[in-house]
Amino acid sequence: MTALTLSTAAAAGLRADAIVVGVAKGAEGPVVAPGAEAVDQAYDGRLAAILQTLGASGAEGEVTKLPAPSGFKAPVVVAVGLGAEPDKDEAFTAEALRRAAGSAARALVGSKKAAFALPITDAADAGVIGEGALLGAYSFDTYKENGKNGRNAKNGKAPLAEIALLGGKPRDKAFKAAVERAVAVTEELNRARDLINTPPNDLNPAAFAALAQTAAKEHGIKVQVLDEKALAKGGYGGILGVGAGSASAPRLVKLSYTHSKASKHLAFVGKGITYDSGGISLKPAGHNETMKCDMSGAAAVFAAVVAAARLGLEVNVTGWLALAENMPSGSATRPGDVLRMYSGKTVEVLNTDAEGRLVLADALWAASEENPDAIVDVATLTGAMMLALGSRTFGIMANDDAFRTAVHEAAEEVGEDSWPMPLPEHLRKGMDSPTADIANMGERMGGGLVAGLFLREFVGEGITWAHLDIAGPAFNEQAPFGYTPKGGTGSAVRTLVRLAELAAAGDLG
Repeated sequence: MTALTLSTAAAAGLRADAIVVGVAKGAEGPVVAPGAEAVDQAYDGRLAAILQTLGASGAEGEVTKLPAPSGFKAPVVVAVGLGAEPDKDEAFTAEALRRAAGSAARALVGSKKAAFALPITDAADAGVIGEGALLGAYSFDTYKENGKNGRNAKNGKAPLAEIALLGGKPRDKAFKAAVERAVAVTEELNRARDLINTPPNDLNPAAFAALAQTAAKEHGIKVQVLDEKALAKGGYGGILGVGAGSASAPRLVKLSYTHSKASKHLAFVGKGITYDSGGISLKPAGHNETMKCDMSGAAAVFAAVVAAARLGLEVNVTGWLALAENMPSGSATRPGDVLRMYSGKTVEVLNTDAEGRLVLADALWAASEENPDAIVDVATLTGAMMLALGSRTFGIMANDDAFRTAVHEAAEEVGEDSWPMPLPEHLRKGMDSPTADIANMGERMGGGLVAGLFLREFVGEGITWAHLDIAGPAFNEQAPFGYTPKGGTGSAVRTLVRLAELAAAGDLG
């Protein structure tokens, strides 16, 4: 893991491989951002002009490298775009700083140490810059030659090893807390990325459960794992039905973090389909290759609970990981089968590729039995949500408008793009079944909302609930950008952690 430190050193005298400075997009060309004054002065105040000559504009994520000024111990200056220059009395947004730091860290692969001289006006700025840089430095090389040494076989370069935040205050409690938070959250988010990127032949439900047990023991979290026998005894028909076709049996993992001063209890529920073939309703060619990511919701919940424990938040957080592998075989659930869920309701399975809602339904009811103050489920649930919101935004549905707004605001605050979505009552009728209490499919149009309505059926009466459909942003199939790598992203981890922080502070309603 990349190291993160605060430094009061002068840019010129710091021994590093590079000095990172910010540049904004001004009305007449690039503008050097605050934090880089000493570097600009060493260029005789001509840094912006030099960057413009090199073709830089200050656009978001743009990276320009140039030789450091005479007298600097670092040989290279890396100018990273922050996007549009803010108005006179405004500062750069937290997300602009986060993304710029991530872009710079990605550009510095192979470097041992970089000093970041980006705009820092307070401890919060230091935290988001550190967060962006640590997320941008992420690399998943486990399965590449020499990967155990943290090196990519293709280019032989390890991720940026150390980040020094210039302008930070190492002895200031607020700055130290901001950096400690950034490290805890990003380490767990990167753990989630590792899980998402791990191929399904190495990450089946039992393996995921074992990893959760190890982490729980390390961080003082209570853990309970229900195997296939315990699931059968308990009547968890949804999870068992989805996992019935696989040689790898399903699991339900409960992670319980408690604090002696907690007055609120949150339950997080994650969809953990370690591989989704679609089951008997087999996915078409071209849709299977990335289905190792269908456990991204469970990875996010796992990471968030551990992060809450590491931060010592004064809130009780229970994480439920609904783990199964959805495969076709002679024992697999068939379209037309009826499953009796943990809640007692029966579900007619019309499409075995609508399996995520089945495992979540059992986990949601189990979470409801503890009567938490709120439940938030996270799932790569529907392609319909991707059609509606694209690949970088997740949808939020809820049974309480105020809570949906609170979740949306928390997500936006930490830099995760999201959008509130409705639960139209007229779509519920499409799931009526002549055979069972409800079918797992409804109208095709508005399929993401139909899935949300299905899940709502399995939330205990009177319990506040929200559903995050992260199908789009959970797995980036395009080129990396900002602090987001190709592959698993760890979507929703930061939102869940922020919700836990708000609940701990009594600000979640």
